[in-house]
Amino acid sequence: MSFHQDTLRELFLVGARNLHAVEKQALSIMAPQVARIEHYPEVSDQMRRHIDETEEQVRRLDEILAGFDSGGSALKDAGLSLSGSMAAMVHTVAGDEILKNSFANYAFEHFEIAGYTSLLTLAEEGGYSQATPLLKQSLDGVNIPHPPDVLFAF
Repeated sequence: MSFHQDTLRELFLVGARNLHAVEKQALSIMAPQVARIEHYPEVSDQMRRHIDETEEQVRRLDEILAGFDSGGSALKDAGLSLSGSMAAMVHTVAGDEILKNSFANYAFEHFEIAGYTSLLTLAEEGGYSQATPLLKQSLDGVNIPHPPDVLFAF
């Protein structure tokens, strides 16, 4: 492999591990949220569907990383999961917890879009065609409710 190909491969793998940790962080944020929104059944149902989709995104990233004889970073996964749990706790003391969670989740989804878009670019540049359909599927699954939809869902 050339230096350029080695660099692309390393950037792709680091990006995939980072995104894996971000998806784990999302799960650690959403699980406590869904447990606390029993008064908003439509939002709760949407959140449960989102958790299922996020678990699928983690599975696809695991598959991509395994294709490179690699895996997620236990340290990154644990660190971001911990920070996600802490972030979810911070909102619980707010009287407008549902709004703060909605805003944070909306921003987080855009971060995921940036991550998947960047990995797709690296995959195309590096010729990692086995990763492209899985990344596109995950990107297509990113659920961005428009703020009015989120606000009026409850």
